Amino acid sequence: MNAGPRNWAGNIAFAARTVARPRTIAELQDIVRRSDKLRVLGSGHSFNTIADTDDTLIILSDLERRIEIDSAAGTVSVDSGATYADVAPVLYAAGFALPNVASLPNITIAGAVVTATHGSGDANRNLAAAVSGIKLVTANGEILSLNHGDADFDGAVVSLGALGVICELTLDIAPSFDVRQNVYLDLPVATVIENFDALMSRAYSVSLFTRWQGAAIDQIWVKALASAREPPTDVLGARAATRACHPIPDMDGTNCTAQFGVAGPWHERLFHFAIGNTASAGAELQSEFFVKRADAPAAIAALHAAQEQFSGALFISEIRSVAADTLWLSSAYQQDTIGFHFTWRPDWEPAIAAVKAVEAALSPFNPRPHWAKIFTLPPAVVETRFQRISDFRSLAQRLDPAGKFRNSFVTDLIFG
Repeated sequence: MNAGPRNWAGNIAFAARTVARPRTIAELQDIVRRSDKLRVLGSGHSFNTIADTDDTLIILSDLERRIEIDSAAGTVSVDSGATYADVAPVLYAAGFALPNVASLPNITIAGAVVTATHGSGDANRNLAAAVSGIKLVTANGEILSLNHGDADFDGAVVSLGALGVICELTLDIAPSFDVRQNVYLDLPVATVIENFDALMSRAYSVSLFTRWQGAAIDQIWVKALASAREPPTDVLGARAATRACHPIPDMDGTNCTAQFGVAGPWHERLFHFAIGNTASAGAELQSEFFVKRADAPAAIAALHAAQEQFSGALFISEIRSVAADTLWLSSAYQQDTIGFHFTWRPDWEPAIAAVKAVEAALSPFNPRPHWAKIFTLPPAVVETRFQRISDFRSLAQRLDPAGKFRNSFVTDLIFG
């Protein structure tokens, strides 16, 4: 018997009795109609059981790619199996861009949207906030279309897969643009705390990478519009890198997008990892927590004070900014946000202990967890962090009263 599918990192073996790979929307509708319980697996870039099921697991990668640009409306409509790597080159060739992308190009856009995944930048909102239209296959196999401004729209975009199966997304796009990327090394944590707003706002996108060891941040990745001023030789005293850097020190930086201030197309700079190249460590675990932008300096100080409790389990950690949005279950709902991302070594017990230490350090700042990554916060606490959970629960009860699209993870977290 062949082993069932696993997630991208390999820490989750999906328990599905049936794995379905529809090739058409009609096939997808029929599968949904006939299934008692089901979940959808995108690219598998999740680290908890959010996509798991013991019934039917739907994988959408075999859907025919659909990438339709509406130049007049400034949108692109894509199928739900499409990845950022599929869509970005097509947009660029047509003279358009996605203003914000994930760190990894090989993840599905639909998967990023339903879990409130994000890119980076003070003025850049969550990736789900680019959605202007969504089509869902609902429990009876019919297609529900929702557009920005509709009453249920803000509740339906970040859905954790609990409302239906996305079959199409329409995204807002912009004219294409060029970006320069520079990496700087070894900035003292005290300098980061004292100059945090100036540091994060100095370019289109800024990411800080740190192993939370010692007194310095390891790397600053600065992605600036090519039309901006020439990059400096240092940032607040951090020196410019002289070799291609990888977020995880000692890994091959040539897998990453081009650095050293060489201008290039948006889709060859905004991702951290180049399309077609190996992304991150692979065998890893991930967590991410979001705090209000105003709390970020204090949160950095708290993590720095507690770093010996969790740094031994780390590959790397990233700090980045996300602008506020209006999506009910978004980690940036109604607040500008700073995300603290943690890439853990693939050793479960030390990683869980480290996650708990991070949660404890951040607890004064009421962090919101990333839905698809590892956290131990109980449902009652999570509900206090996402103020619209009760509204989402009501929406789900209306669209899927029998709970066809729920699994134990979603039920315990949202409906328990």
